[in-house]
Amino acid sequence: MKSKLFLLLGLSIFTLSCSSDDSPSEDNGEPATSLPIVSTNYWTYDVFNHETPNIPASFARDSVYVGNDTLINTIAYKKIKTLTFANGFYSGTLKDNGLRIDGNKVRITGSINFSAGLPTPLLVSVSDFIILKENATAGEELSTANGSFTQDYNGVPLTFAYVLKSVADGSQSSLTTNNSTYSDITKTKVILNLKITANVGFAVLEVMSAQNVLVSTQYYSKNVGMVYNLNNITYNLNALPPGFTLPIPSSGSQTQEEFLDVYQAN
Repeated sequence: MKSKLFLLLGLSIFTLSCSSDDSPSEDNGEPATSLPIVSTNYWTYDVFNHETPNIPASFARDSVYVGNDTLINTIAYKKIKTLTFANGFYSGTLKDNGLRIDGNKVRITGSINFSAGLPTPLLVSVSDFIILKENATAGEELSTANGSFTQDYNGVPLTFAYVLKSVADGSQSSLTTNNSTYSDITKTKVILNLKITANVGFAVLEVMSAQNVLVSTQYYSKNVGMVYNLNNITYNLNALPPGFTLPIPSSGSQTQEEFLDVYQAN
């Protein structure tokens, strides 16, 4: 997916360091079973990128599997791997990162990839970030992280201020997707909010007002895993003064869908 937004975000490869603002807690509900993290488990996804409504979606496949045990800061995790390059956002989220069950939550530590299928990588480092919580209340904020970084563009410093958060999105009894029906669905939203300013010497210009540039809605089925993911990427730049240009259109909108195909979940 040739995202013009991420062309701007990826003027060069960079990594954002952030951590969840919540701390590990004791089990306070039904154990997390909607993402079974057991060695030899795997999930294969059909990935569709929709550039515009009038252009057919591009197609790719991802294969995600549970690999070896690993210690991160003395805590035990399962290392998640992919067979090849991750095309979908969800697969890019898990690739080479550690997952662990913490009571009724699933936590991730590593680098979340916001650029799967895009021309330039965008990685956000997280520590024990919650991506799933069983029986959470719809709208409940699970994890949040924020920060900022500055990059030079043609001699003009661009400052990116971001907020990354995960939010429980309720549950439903079933979901039919990709010609299969799954039960006991738990939903999570992962949201990246971004603001961009430019220091032009005599003033600081607000290139893009704070806005949700990525919303990923993930559907998890009990004892199966993530069965469907809808990613919406949108942005709108502010009006810029004469003579100040950026290598992207003033707005953009794109969609990516990931459908579970074959899997093994024990």
